[in-house]
Amino acid sequence: MRAEGRKGTGDSINPRGTQNLPGNTRKLALGAVSAAFVVATLYLIPVVPTNTISLYALSSFFVAVMIIEVGLFYGWAFYAATSLLALLVVPDKMSVLPYIAFFGFYGLIKYYIEKIKYLPAQYLVKFACFNIALAAAYFVARQLFEQAVSSRLPVAAIAAVLQAIFLVYDYVYTLFIRYYMQKLRRFLKTGR
Repeated sequence: MRAEGRKGTGDSINPRGTQNLPGNTRKLALGAVSAAFVVATLYLIPVVPTNTISLYALSSFFVAVMIIEVGLFYGWAFYAATSLLALLVVPDKMSVLPYIAFFGFYGLIKYYIEKIKYLPAQYLVKFACFNIALAAAYFVARQLFEQAVSSRLPVAAIAAVLQAIFLVYDYVYTLFIRYYMQKLRRFLKTGR
């Protein structure tokens, strides 16, 4: 079932997908739905504290979808908009900070880093970015919440565990992008 609009204007209706939406409408719709998912995911973090890292990772995948579907500029705009929207909507502002400080823009950084042809150099830059974000978060948290940053484990042990978690996160992010490109993207394009 397809209804045609004015000839040549792109005003056609397809109930099974978004491929016939005019370019800007499609970008806006994809961005709005993805932003809603990001904010909902960030909203759940204080409610479901056992899966915090998984929820942050899930919230970060939508930036990659925006880059793939509508481009890098819209990826940056999406990151900025979701960061601001989450700060406005999510009651627990502290749960939004990891998204703003690292998870939200990691897909953008990953895009640039993976243009480096030499794989060891890619990982060196990725770990450098992660550790800069980690150090910044540690020092900001220490200044703002001095007692909340204490731990029985040495900082070096915590940092080592976080490096391993980051490596897994980066690998899962890559798997998500591959899965999206091979399986999910066609559903977004065709609606089937």
